[in-house]
Amino acid sequence: MTEPKNTPPQIFHRFFDGWLVELNTNLQQLISAANNHNCDPNDSVLRLLIAQSVTHYEEYYRMKSVAAKGDVISMFSPTWLTSLEDAFLWIAGWRPTTVIHLLYSKSGIQFEASLTNLIIPVFTSDDLGGLSLSQINLVDELQKKTVREERNISEKMATVQESAADKSMVELSNVISEMMRKEGDESHENDGRVESALEPKTDGLEEVLHLADELRMATLKAVIEILTPIQAVHFLIGAAELRLRLHDWGLKRDAESGAS
Repeated sequence: MTEPKNTPPQIFHRFFDGWLVELNTNLQQLISAANNHNCDPNDSVLRLLIAQSVTHYEEYYRMKSVAAKGDVISMFSPTWLTSLEDAFLWIAGWRPTTVIHLLYSKSGIQFEASLTNLIIPVFTSDDLGGLSLSQINLVDELQKKTVREERNISEKMATVQESAADKSMVELSNVISEMMRKEGDESHENDGRVESALEPKTDGLEEVLHLADELRMATLKAVIEILTPIQAVHFLIGAAELRLRLHDWGLKRDAESGAS
């Protein structure tokens, strides 16, 4: 029996599969708490579940950081994600403002549901349809701040990407190409020079990835802090459902198209 390999991306792939299983477990607990909230409006229980979910996301980024130190390139071509999920990536993850769009979408859905279910609407803070004006203002400010930070990180990423054609890379590619034309094949004696040239680029990728992941986690936490406990539970339900279903839909599409 072949032993499982332990390269950084392989370790993270196995972690991610288990992480999704745990995400689904957390989702079921959040749904149960939301359904029982009217019968047992105990915020301490909700806060415990919220903290558990936040810790779960933090563990994801902690393990991702460890994997990136071992092989940052693999983080930008993740084999553990589907083609569908790949299409929505921003710097090897979801765009931070996505969670704010998720919040607005979920709020609109629950607001419309309250209009449908009540002859005379009475809005409360029991779900995201009852966001207060002050909460909406806080979310708006968070969105503006996050957009600015996204832009700054995107500019840093552009600088790293453009470095692929800097003087050292162009010069080295020409030298090795000349050698290949003369000798007919690339010699391994240049591997060290190639690695030296690529090292600052991969270091730059790791730095930008770290900034992007920090912003993703900070934005998630900031949204949760704006919400009441029961609203945060509804938000986390929406986030988990979206993540899990996108992965499922991607697996189905990849299977149908024969993608590996």
